Amino acid sequence: MTATCAYFITGTDTDIGKTLVSAAMLHVLAESGIRAAGMKPVAAGAVLRDGVLHNGDADALAAAASVALPAELTTPYLLREPASPHIAAALEGIEINPQHIQACYDRVAAMADAVVVEGVGGFRVPLNATFDTADLAQQLALPVVMVVGLRLGCINHALLSAEAIAARGLKLVGWVGNVVDLGMQHGIANVETLSARLQAPLLGCVPRLPAALPAAAASHLDFSSLPGWPVAAVRRNPSQ
Repeated sequence: MTATCAYFITGTDTDIGKTLVSAAMLHVLAESGIRAAGMKPVAAGAVLRDGVLHNGDADALAAAASVALPAELTTPYLLREPASPHIAAALEGIEINPQHIQACYDRVAAMADAVVVEGVGGFRVPLNATFDTADLAQQLALPVVMVVGLRLGCINHALLSAEAIAARGLKLVGWVGNVVDLGMQHGIANVETLSARLQAPLLGCVPRLPAALPAAAASHLDFSSLPGWPVAAVRRNPSQ
């Protein structure tokens, strides 16, 4: 088995909803009977529970996926310190190896029909002295979905991120707006501005949810325009 579709999920910043959108994608795939695996190659910020390190983002992807895989494959670098990965890794005496990440991805892709790979932070976050998350996206050569945190400044952050994605020869195949600031003014106008300037379809906007659950987020999103997306049915919130 080899994955027939895979996507790299990036964002305009940290804590803007990459994990929620990634988990929503996995939820839709799993609900449709697709063998879907989630990957968070590098996760910084882990706690020890019952002798096992856990990271909230990695755990959320594992819970939404329909293929259960060892954490050593889905998150080959699980770091304790909640800091930029190159700093967190250095504190533990670890060197993040791009070839190891690639090898883990290849094994995950061999055991699933679809793979959702979530980056860390924004598009250009250092992983070691010479390699960052943009390099990782380029190495994996996957179509990119960008999550835009809807707050003041998001237009600039999104357009700069889109330029950086294109500069790496990667295809931005869709973007998602996620409300992170309930007090943001002119939110609709911001989304309209981005829709006019980004050369990728808007997959939907996720409002502030009572609980950040993948199924709830998925009800506001439509992934059917993504290249190779294997789910024919479009899931929509009736209120939209």
